[in-house]
Order: sequence, then C-alpha cells, then structure tokens
Amino acid sequence: MSLPPQPGPDRYAVLGNPVAHSRSPFIHAEFARQTGQHMEYDRVLCPLGGFAGALREFATGDPDGHGGRARGCNVTVPFKFEALRLAARCSERAALAGAANTLRFDAEGWWADNTDGVGLVRDIEVHAGRPLAGRRVLLVGAGGAGAGVLGPLLAARPAEVVVANRTAQKAQALVDRHAAVAQAQGVPLSACSLDSPGTAFDMVLNASASSLQGQASPVPASVLAPGALAVDLMYGAAAEPFLAWARAAGAGARDGLGMLVEQAAESFFVWRGVRPLTAPVLQALRASLAAAP
Repeated sequence: MSLPPQPGPDRYAVLGNPVAHSRSPFIHAEFARQTGQHMEYDRVLCPLGGFAGALREFATGDPDGHGGRARGCNVTVPFKFEALRLAARCSERAALAGAANTLRFDAEGWWADNTDGVGLVRDIEVHAGRPLAGRRVLLVGAGGAGAGVLGPLLAARPAEVVVANRTAQKAQALVDRHAAVAQAQGVPLSACSLDSPGTAFDMVLNASASSLQGQASPVPASVLAPGALAVDLMYGAAAEPFLAWARAAGAGARDGLGMLVEQAAESFFVWRGVRPLTAPVLQALRASLAAAP
C-alpha cells in the first residue's frame, strides 16, 4: 500500500515591484536552516495596480503542486499601505504606521504587522551598539518608511525626535498621528521642513527617497553632532552616497542591511513563533554581497 503524499514545506514570499533585488529569500533560508523550520521563501513580482489579485493568488494557490500551504508573506514597496487595508486584523504598530510589511494567513483572516521599526531599533542598539535612550534623533522622510519606524523609535525613549520632510505638512501629519504615543513615552516630537532641520543630532536616520535618486543627503552636515551616527534605511549601491557624506562629515555611517535582517527576524517570529539568531545571518549576508560581482 502506497503512503499518502507528504505535504510540502510551508510557503512564504516577499511581494513587491520591483522585487528581483530582494535579499529576503537568502535571509529566511538561513533562518529556516538555523532553526530547523520546514519552509521555503520566494519572490513574487506584483503588477502595479494588481497587488490584491497577486496576493490572493499566492495566499490560496499551490503553483508547484507540491502541497505546501502559503502561511504568510512580506510586502515591500509600493504595496505596504494596500497590504494593511486588505488585512482583516492588524497589530498596534501596523495601525500606527498605517502600513504593513508582514502578513500572516490565519484561519480567522489575514493578520497584518509592521516589523520595520523594531528592526531598525534593534540594529542600531544591538549591532551598532548605540542606545537610543536620551539621544536626539532626526528622522528624515515622512513617507511609508518613516511612518513604519517612528513608533518603535519613540518607544526607545530618545531625548527628542524631529521629523523632517520636503513637505513640512506631511511631516506634521505623521507627528500628529504619533502625538499620543510620544506623550506617553515622554518624548518631545516635532516636525519641520528640510530647509530648517536643526543641528547637532546624535542620530540622523534617512528614511527619504533621496538615496534612490542618487542624492548624497537631503540635509546639511550641520545636523550631525560630533560622534553622531547616520543611518540610511537603504542598502547596497543606493546607500553609498549617503554613507560617504556621513563619513566625510566625521560621523559613523551605517546602511539598512542590519535593519533588513532584524525586521525579517521579527517577521519570522510572527510566522513561526521562533526567534532566529541574527548576527551570523547579517555576517553571511554582508559576505555574500561583498563577493558578488
């Protein structure tokens, strides 16, 4: 008597446009190997204007016929806002951000989360060794990336957070949405334009689109205090101009690769209930990128 076919591995993926560059499959393959989880992780290119259909097809389909069920996914640009709207339920941090980068496919319906902010905070405090508590922080950019990280930044209780954006009204809207959280944490929170961001911040976090546009920095070097840390949420070639700008100004410079690994680890925990070790995966990812032609 033949045995019934065994179910395939649980399926996950990152959905976005573009998505071919994503390092998430490498990261989650390392997490799965490290923790012994029976899963696979892929990329799904979603047509612009067709995210909802692509998401439903991934969530319900089994294109390879191997029997593995889709259990969740990551969502990247430009679909994070739509991902939250499509979910039946969401975490507090996703609701505060107004965007989701993580979906879990539960029997009760899709559950949305946003792991970007906690990923950034962990990378700064653990991998870079820079506590946020008591530090003055300038967050540059009030779009989806800035919205995703502001709540966890406030939870780390810096001395002050200023949100700078090309359109000051957009920065003010983001500040207003986080006002209650900032007050509860005792953190002064304000908004400004890129023309007048202030000076001498301990940390400058670039969550704007300037790196994608090849711009070194959307703010002047006077925003950097002596010994400041400047972080670009991008990584790879896109982050290099900002990192070079920070180094030339005498600041510490860090790209978003550690944030990428840490937010992935948080997503992995949301899906699997297991926390992988991130330091060896970050080391392996940097080595992989350095060896790439």
